[in-house]
Amino acid sequence: MMNQITGPTGEEPLAVDDLDAFKQAFRRHAAGVAAVTSLDPQGKPVGFTATSLASLAAVPPMATFNMSQVASAYPAMTVGNHVAIHMLGPRSRHIAEKLAADHDVRFAGDHWTPGPHGLPILSDVTAWMVGTVLEVHPVHNNAVIVVQIETGALGPEDEALLYHERSYMKPGAIDA
Repeated sequence: MMNQITGPTGEEPLAVDDLDAFKQAFRRHAAGVAAVTSLDPQGKPVGFTATSLASLAAVPPMATFNMSQVASAYPAMTVGNHVAIHMLGPRSRHIAEKLAADHDVRFAGDHWTPGPHGLPILSDVTAWMVGTVLEVHPVHNNAVIVVQIETGALGPEDEALLYHERSYMKPGAIDA
C-alpha cells in the first residue's frame, strides 16, 4: 500500500510504502541511547547500542530492551544470563559508535573493564546497571528482553545523548 506524505519543504508529496513510512517516522523519533553488554556462551564480550531501553518496574527493579535475533549479541540473551546496561551521554558518544560498528572490533581498546560476573563495564558512562535476564520474548525476527536489575553505579553527570535521524546528538536549546 502506498501512502502520500508531504515533502520536506511542503511543496509536493512523497510516495512511500508502509515500510518506508515506518522507518522515516522512527528516524524522526528521538530516543535515548544505551549500550548493553554481556558475555556470549563462549565467554567472549558482546554488546550493542540500544535505543529501546525502558524502565519496566521499580519494585522489583526491571528494565526492557529490544533487539534483532540475528544480532551478534543475541546468543547471550538467555534466561539466567547476566547483562550490563549502560546509559550514555555526549561524552560517551564514541562508545555508542563503537558498539554500533562491526562486532569484531567492539571490544578492541581500553574503553571497558571486567565488572560483576566478568561483564564488560564501559568507561565514562553516566550510569550502569547489572541484571539477570528474566524473560526473552521472540517477536518475528526480533525479541523483547526483560532484565531484573541487581546492582549498578552512577558515573559523572553528562547531558542527554539522543539518536535522531541516524545520528547521535545532544538536545539543543528549546525555543520559547
